[in-house]
Parts: sequence; C-alpha cells; structure tokens
Amino acid sequence: MAKEQGRKVIAQNRKARHDYHIDETFEAGLVLTGTEVKALRAGRASLVDGYAVVMDNEVWLQGVHIPEYTEGTWTNHAPRRSRKLLMHRKEIDEIGSATRESGITIVPLSLYFKDGRAKVEIGLARGKREYDKRQTIAKREADRDAARALATRNAHGRSRGR
Repeated sequence: MAKEQGRKVIAQNRKARHDYHIDETFEAGLVLTGTEVKALRAGRASLVDGYAVVMDNEVWLQGVHIPEYTEGTWTNHAPRRSRKLLMHRKEIDEIGSATRESGITIVPLSLYFKDGRAKVEIGLARGKREYDKRQTIAKREADRDAARALATRNAHGRSRGR
C-alpha cells in the first residue's frame, strides 16, 4: 500500500476564529485508539466544543467529538474522551506559561491527516468582545463587496472589447 502524502482536512473550527483572536498556533500529534482513527478516516469529527488544558506537563484535548466507529465492536471508544497531544517540551512550556496569563485559552482550530498521521492545529486564543465580532463581520462584508465590484468591473470591461 502506498504511503499517504499531503494534508487531508477532517474538521475545522470556524467558530473559534470568529469568537477569539488567535495569537499563536501550534501543530500537535494525537494519541488515538484504532476505532478513533477509522472514524476520522471516514471524515467524521467536531471541534466546536473543544479546548485543551495543560496538566502535569502534558497537553490534553478535551471536548472534541469523534463519533463511534459504525463498524466497531465492544472495543469502540468514548466519543468525547480526553486525548493526549504530542508536542515538544519547549512548546508545552510555552503554552503552559501563556495559559497562566488571564484570558488565554487553548482552542483546536483544525483536525487533519498529514502524511498519514492524525494532527491537530491548536491556537493560543484571547476572547473577542461583541463589538470586535461586529467589526470582523463588517470588514469581511466590505472586502466581499469590493471583490464583487472589481469582478463585475473586469467582466464588463472585457465584453466591450477593451
């Protein structure tokens, strides 16, 4: 069997980028059971309620939902169990010191396979206030309107033979 190459995204947490300012991102491996890997390969996972904590110099992913594998037997996993993240000691120390600061949380941003291995992208996040969210939405809509206007201008310019 050929070795898997590239990056295959399983789940993304779009709500995290809406609700938080992401200061820094890290890539971490996941300690998974066999049925969890099979459920992920089927493309099923949810990061919406997920977060990570540093306990005893280890990073643990909490609240991420990986549904039970449909073909699994009594060896199936619990869908919302805690999962250990595999990171370098230096990164764990950096994350630990940052989370001791008030207002900083660790949120999962995306879950993917990279060269056949399950990885999670986590971010050090600071909560946005309601007006920040409105500003983000307004900026996105303004950018979208500008792109739309530019596209229609370019489309009309070509049709007139310019």
